[in-house]
Amino acid sequence: MRMKGTGKSVKKRKKDSDLKENVVFNIQSIIMSVLMAITLVTIVTMGFLLYQRFKLAIDKMAVSNTEATVESTVDRVNSDLLDIRQIFDAANYNIVQEFDISSEKFAEQFSLLYEVNSDKIESLALYGNEGRLIASEPVAVEKENIDVKGQDWYKNAESAIENVHFSIPHIQNLYEDGLYRYHWVVSLSRYVDINDGEIPGSGVLLVDMKYSVIEDVLKQINDSSEGIYYYMISRDGQMIYHPRKTEMARGLFEENSLKASGYEEGTYEITTDGHKESVVVGNIAYTGWKLIGVVPESVQTARINNFRYYIFTTIMVLMMMLLEGNRLISRKISKPIRKLDESVKTYEAGGKTDIYIGGSSEIRHLGYSVQRSYERIETLMEEIIRQQNERRKSELDALQSQINPHFLYNTLESITWMIEAQKNEEAVIMISELAKLLRVSLSRGKTIIPVKDELQHSRSYMNIQLMRYKERFQMEFQTDKEIEDYCIVKLVIQPILENAIYYGVGNMDEDDEGKITVRGEKKEDDIYIIIEDNGMGMRKEVLENILKDNNKVPKHGSGVGVINVHSRIQLMFGEQYGLEIYSEPDEGTRVVIHIPAIPYTKENAEQLEMQKYIQGRDVDEKE
Repeated sequence: MRMKGTGKSVKKRKKDSDLKENVVFNIQSIIMSVLMAITLVTIVTMGFLLYQRFKLAIDKMAVSNTEATVESTVDRVNSDLLDIRQIFDAANYNIVQEFDISSEKFAEQFSLLYEVNSDKIESLALYGNEGRLIASEPVAVEKENIDVKGQDWYKNAESAIENVHFSIPHIQNLYEDGLYRYHWVVSLSRYVDINDGEIPGSGVLLVDMKYSVIEDVLKQINDSSEGIYYYMISRDGQMIYHPRKTEMARGLFEENSLKASGYEEGTYEITTDGHKESVVVGNIAYTGWKLIGVVPESVQTARINNFRYYIFTTIMVLMMMLLEGNRLISRKISKPIRKLDESVKTYEAGGKTDIYIGGSSEIRHLGYSVQRSYERIETLMEEIIRQQNERRKSELDALQSQINPHFLYNTLESITWMIEAQKNEEAVIMISELAKLLRVSLSRGKTIIPVKDELQHSRSYMNIQLMRYKERFQMEFQTDKEIEDYCIVKLVIQPILENAIYYGVGNMDEDDEGKITVRGEKKEDDIYIIIEDNGMGMRKEVLENILKDNNKVPKHGSGVGVINVHSRIQLMFGEQYGLEIYSEPDEGTRVVIHIPAIPYTKENAEQLEMQKYIQGRDVDEKE
């Protein structure tokens, strides 16, 4: 069972609520508030108008930039397609129409044309009207069972023999590739006349343009588009390029390319799935393809948000600058009142300062009045502090004086008996121990002593008691050396030992092996001294009342009850310290003395005597 002493807690919970309910702004705050209100209204109004104006400009800018990008990209793609057309025309008019397909000149020129333009084209091929491969560059083996005449590019060439036809991007699947590479190409095809000796013939000329020629251009503009994206479709809405083609293949993104294929060249405002977006359409020459630029509403929103952040930052910077200017102006105007207020606050915080007297006549008069009031208050406070210190000292002295002379009388009688019994050596030892005990008890009138002196006092006391009780019980001190140089209130261990004897082991038989143990240790910022005995222990009702002011436990020996020790520790160190008592009937008792770890120095001892050290610790902990 445990009983921990908390003492009487004096809690002052009254706040300055009345003051807070009647807060009055000072002159400087009022001036600053008026100036800031005017400034705030002006700046916010200007910021709002500026924001609205630039919001429209940003909307137009995003669309105009997209239009410019579409236009420049269309020109670039047209240029690349024109180059491919020229390659195709060179193959047709300068080679196929010019040379016999069985001549070396044909093969040489066909190969040379490919090598010169291999960075743009994947292959050149000439097929007969029955779908037979006549020539190809680079030389390749045609796949078995390939239906050339069933290819879209071949059928388109046969259906309109006078035009060059562009296919949509597809994987080239005509030739064997030992490396199993798959080449994406755009096929250009046309029905052409063929010279095969003296026999005129016809066939289809095929130029496979590298898809990367178009892809690289569109990747480049999409990589730097900041949310705006561009894609390309055929005239019937088939997708030629899209930056999110992987997501589209997985069904994570949709693009209404069929609807977009119906738009003429220009700019449109449309709504898709509840989201507004601007669409810019550009036509690609030769092919009927369309380049689409999409400006999502989110891009506009992001840019507007960035501009809003810029406006907000600008307003905040201006506000800070104007706030500083307003502060300087208001400070100049309110300087006399402010200085008077600062001097009053300094005085209230405990600082010794003269109340400011200056400024106008009204403020000077107020300063004089406050100064006189504080002088009277200070005089009264000094008198109150003096009376409180005297009362506190009287309380400690009264508690200390409760030690009655019974123990001293009994000890002197024991010494007298020893001398009469010719036990001089034992008498000398007891007198020596009594002298040590009295030396610590007096301590030149000091209340605070080192722990080592208190332990020495306790050892002397127990040595005397062991001699008086014929060593019917054992005594053991197990204290850490490091705690000896810390502060403690004198005569706090001895009363506990005395109670351990009278209520614990003093009435035990020698065979019961009664024992009292004193242990001491330091944990973090506190010191714990434990007095433990294996005596009779205490009942629950006794334990519950032992640390109460109204406890009825009878006192023996010195007459100093544990409540005395507990009260003296709390008066000196604070209510969080004192005694903790653990006891069970027939199991013994353990008393824990809990004190703060304050190094013993002359300055600390004097401050504790005046109760300043603990007040300083409390302030530090609150901070």
